[in-house]
Amino acid sequence: MTLVRRALPEDAEEVLRLRQVMLDSVFGPDSPGTWHAESLPTVRGRLADPDGDFAAFVIDHPDRPGTLAALVAGTIDYRIGHAGDPQGAIGYVFSVATDPDARRRGYARASLETILGWFRERGVMTVDLNATTEGEPLYASLGFVRKPDPSMRLQL
Repeated sequence: MTLVRRALPEDAEEVLRLRQVMLDSVFGPDSPGTWHAESLPTVRGRLADPDGDFAAFVIDHPDRPGTLAALVAGTIDYRIGHAGDPQGAIGYVFSVATDPDARRRGYARASLETILGWFRERGVMTVDLNATTEGEPLYASLGFVRKPDPSMRLQL
């Protein structure tokens, strides 16, 4: 049985480290630069709010005390409801990451199942994520499907 737990403020540095693992796997290796230090207070604050719209679930590394083996983070966003979802709560999963030396142990699946339960408890009916080719089989096995995405972005 894998022990998935809600991340705590004291996990913030490890949460950022695993986010970097995820970013490196998607965009290629990069230096964390100063963004980790700049993000740390915000991440700690968000992790300290158990009733907020952000959650991170983690698994402690079995071979390295004080470090994390896996992370999944997500947030709930409000959009005006519609016929299929009158409440308008949309979940978004991001930063699914497992330390390279802890992969193939079911940690990502267990963490994802936990955050999906968190979304359900909060009345979320739709959950989105961006999938890498490597992660897509896991997400599909949990019921995620590809969708046509007309989204656009403006960087302010």
